[in-house]
Amino acid sequence: ATPANIFCSEQYLKVSIPPFLFEAILYAPIDDTNSTAKIGNGNIFFTLYKKEPAMWDSLTLADAGKEKLQYLRENAVLKAQEKAKEETEAKKITKQEHKKYALEATMKVEEAERKRIEDLKEKERQKVTKELEFWKDQQKYADKYKSVRKKEELHQEIKPLKERKNEKMIKSRIPNEGASNIRLKSTKGHGSCSIFSQNLEEEQLPAPRAAATIKVSFTPRVFPTALRESRVAEEEEWLHKQAEARRRINSDLSELEDLKEEEKNTDWLKDKGNKMFAMGNYLGAVNAYNLAVRLNNKLPLLYLNRAACHLKLRNLHKAIEDSSKALELLTPPVPDNESARMKAHVRRGTAFCQLELYTEGLRDYEAALKIDPKNKNIEKDAEKIRHLIQETMQSS
Repeated sequence: ATPANIFCSEQYLKVSIPPFLFEAILYAPIDDTNSTAKIGNGNIFFTLYKKEPAMWDSLTLADAGKEKLQYLRENAVLKAQEKAKEETEAKKITKQEHKKYALEATMKVEEAERKRIEDLKEKERQKVTKELEFWKDQQKYADKYKSVRKKEELHQEIKPLKERKNEKMIKSRIPNEGASNIRLKSTKGHGSCSIFSQNLEEEQLPAPRAAATIKVSFTPRVFPTALRESRVAEEEEWLHKQAEARRRINSDLSELEDLKEEEKNTDWLKDKGNKMFAMGNYLGAVNAYNLAVRLNNKLPLLYLNRAACHLKLRNLHKAIEDSSKALELLTPPVPDNESARMKAHVRRGTAFCQLELYTEGLRDYEAALKIDPKNKNIEKDAEKIRHLIQETMQSS
């Protein structure tokens, strides 16, 4: 009625069913993995497989004394513990390999998806470029056609004028006799080039045209895409944001000029930003850090603190940008800047994860773990991100 405890090794067999106990030192080693034991109807039925096919003189050792029995028992327990430990280690290694394979598969899928999107973008760029070139060629052909038409129209306008002039010249060459006498008299004493010939030349030449210059000015387009393929509302919003950013920069510069001499100090502005951050005034802290960066843009701590403010304000892209700038300035990596580099990686990884870019976020968390391997909080967060990546893979 009580539960049975069966222990079997290569040469030691033990069954404990209180108040009963059965022990046996086997004659030769057996395959304890495939061997079985069945309990039923007051009996235990063993099926033991020999390691080597040979005849046994008996089931157990006949001359097994108390000391030998104790030695074999302890040796069997040690071997069983070592075997269990090896199996546990093997399972752990297998589990780690499975995790690693799943993570690599996730990264490959994301890389393939990213490449596919880049290929689509490149195709769209090529398509727009071809359409733009085609439009330019059409414009060239249209300009050539217009110039040819203008020449033809000009030629058609000049042709009747030439015909009229030729008629006048013919009439002037065949005058009546009286007129010829008068003309001959009037030209006596002059050379062949008379006043009449000069007037004739003037009649043959058309009047000079007034010179003028046509100036054409084009309104520049900010966006490279054609207007028919663009999103006017989004472009206007972008232009509005750019104008707002310029206005803020100008206001920052004017504010910087209006500061007192003692306030034009990077450390003073940094402390002011830190106090505002502690009070929960994240927008004011950002403005203080902005002014400090304008005074000195080589301090990584300013970008690092401003990244924390952007995280609080959900300006995730700005947080990534400031964290990256801080990491650029925190070079070369030395023990003195380990803490700052770790914070920069964690803040950028947090922003990536909030944008659902878990693979990029995991890279930053792993970089932070390399700097501080004993940090349990970062390790827990990295493990959570891995689980999220696996869940995303399974759902997809």
